[in-house]
Amino acid sequence: MRRRIKTSKQLERHFKGIANHRRIDILLLVKNHNGLTLEDIAKALNCNLKTISEHTHRLVGAGLLNKKYKGRKVLHSLSPYGHKLVKFIETFQHS
Repeated sequence: MRRRIKTSKQLERHFKGIANHRRIDILLLVKNHNGLTLEDIAKALNCNLKTISEHTHRLVGAGLLNKKYKGRKVLHSLSPYGHKLVKFIETFQHS
């Protein structure tokens, strides 16, 4: 199967998604603890629930986080692109 090359506009969407320290923290947290709720994320990062809600909304919009509805809860996990960007972030952290 042939992979399509992402356009610069598509890349911008992903990079804008991680252009905030809280969003990077969320991605790294979700990588290590799959299926977290907003409350779990807010508690782990010691941050306001509304702030976390806005950041997760942006990460979902950027295609980096997935949301799965389980009853009244919404569980967050990394998307395939989220996994790739987390690897990039971790590589950058250690260089």
